[in-house]
Amino acid sequence: MAGRRQASAPVRVDLAGGWTDVDPYPRDFGGEVVNFAINRRIRASIGRNSGPEDIQLAFEVPRGSGLGTSSAMNVAVAGLLPDSLRTHESLEELAEMAFDLESEEGVICGRQDHWVSARGGFNHLLFIGDSVEIMPFEPSRSAKMWLHKHLLLVYSGESRDSREMQKKVWERYSEGNKSVIDGLHMIRAAARPMANGLQLDRRDMVVDSLRRICEGVDLIDPSIHDPFRSVVEPLIDNGSLAAWKALGAGGGGCAGLLCANNSRDVVHSRAEEAGWEVIEWDYEEQGFEIIDE
Repeated sequence: MAGRRQASAPVRVDLAGGWTDVDPYPRDFGGEVVNFAINRRIRASIGRNSGPEDIQLAFEVPRGSGLGTSSAMNVAVAGLLPDSLRTHESLEELAEMAFDLESEEGVICGRQDHWVSARGGFNHLLFIGDSVEIMPFEPSRSAKMWLHKHLLLVYSGESRDSREMQKKVWERYSEGNKSVIDGLHMIRAAARPMANGLQLDRRDMVVDSLRRICEGVDLIDPSIHDPFRSVVEPLIDNGSLAAWKALGAGGGGCAGLLCANNSRDVVHSRAEEAGWEVIEWDYEEQGFEIIDE
């Protein structure tokens, strides 16, 4: 691809607090999210003398997988805009540019995906109105090793459009639906214990946080988890799974399955029997990258 400029940004796993970064919740109550980038990237390239319409894209995970692919794409694209349009001086400003790009397309989205794709690594973020506060956060080495060993990422094969799910949930929220509001509060309340559990290597706190998130998501809309239930619930019942959650807006795409000790092979086999793809992953400390050739 000589003569082209290339950029990439990683996708992410949203561990806790997802949904609470989406307006109007941050304006009404304030959102809180814990997430981390993984070593699967969305790549964009453009010719030296070409315009934005010439940008070419490559995806290392399926689009609509719930791993924040559209946001990572917009981070990579924003970083390739002509110098006259690239006004960001920091990764955080790049994240906001990417958020604006996606929002201008009429997509209902929060900011967490753009921020983790721009920054990489683990993130503990607060969302108050339009502002984002980065909380000090460094998971312990042992907690990261445990999470990597026990967390399976599975792709159901059902690509989904998060816009429809987002629209349905936020319409009910605007109507004052108690179940939706209570579910969002429960999801937000699980973010701080998730961060503390990873920092202190308190695995019981991580498991409890994920379980509370599942309860909150089911209050928001049970269909978010429906594509996974027939496989996941028996694994929960027999003790093979400690906890789990749909990734992104759910309703298909990917789920994160936190295996119980010595149960990874059982869960892996059951996922494959169900026709799900197990996505190999590792942590990604590097966020947005650009290569000039």
